[in-house]
Amino acid sequence: MTSDPCLALPGLPDLDPAPDIRLIAVDMDGTLLDASGRIDPTLWPLLRELDRRGIAFCPASGRQYANLAARFEGVGDDVVFIAENGAYVARGGKELSSDVLADDVVGRVVETVRALAASGADVGVVVCGKRSAYIERHDAAFIAECDTYYALLERVDDLLLVQDDVLKVAVFDFKSAESTTAPALAPFGATHQVVVSGAHWVDVMNARTDKGAALRQVQAALGVTRAQTMAFGDYLNDLALLDAAEYSFAMADAHPTVVERARYLAPSNRANGVVRTIAAVLSIPLSELDPGARWH
Repeated sequence: MTSDPCLALPGLPDLDPAPDIRLIAVDMDGTLLDASGRIDPTLWPLLRELDRRGIAFCPASGRQYANLAARFEGVGDDVVFIAENGAYVARGGKELSSDVLADDVVGRVVETVRALAASGADVGVVVCGKRSAYIERHDAAFIAECDTYYALLERVDDLLLVQDDVLKVAVFDFKSAESTTAPALAPFGATHQVVVSGAHWVDVMNARTDKGAALRQVQAALGVTRAQTMAFGDYLNDLALLDAAEYSFAMADAHPTVVERARYLAPSNRANGVVRTIAAVLSIPLSELDPGARWH
């Protein structure tokens, strides 16, 4: 560990010697992104240093692949993306794996959310396909929430008529996803993955689909072990991701279940916790992470 006081973070493991890290998987919202949804500029020189050391970087998010690729424009060929909560994995613009929902399941989830909305719940559904995401609720407030996570978003009149390979169905609840939407979708949990991925989001995917399964696929593709992997997360959809990494970090303000599951605690996303923790564990002085130095 470095003696730089800026890197003396409470709760960090005292690793001596430094671990042989070859892969770092990082959730986006509530983890890498700050409270305003921005990436701290110190990430870019950190990525350059990770590349120099032969360490792969892997954003692992419920966000759409197109959204993630846009956030990492200019460095995307050197990054492995886990998108749609594990339903889509890509590198260098090429699909590595995907897990597509059956059409009848998509239809039943859409109908369930429609019934929930008809009962008075303020909810909207997003059908997340490979080509685009699709919505049939067209009010400005709902579209604004969707625009944050989906760079490709198509408005349609009827989601049941969408023709695409559907990776997941996401539901936005303007109140509490855990208390209203998740219970309504709970019956799908007998055969599928139903995960609360944020305070307002619930995702329905195939039973074998989650960030952890996707990370294990990436590990196998890169020849990296669990013991050589770091992972960061803050919400319930990150639990499987953390389980797949020996060095698992919950953010300081993470969901209590995530804090309990992770081995270590990192500073919050508001304190640039991901970059600071990676730098500390790998003994990279923060003074070397010049925000003016991008990848090129």
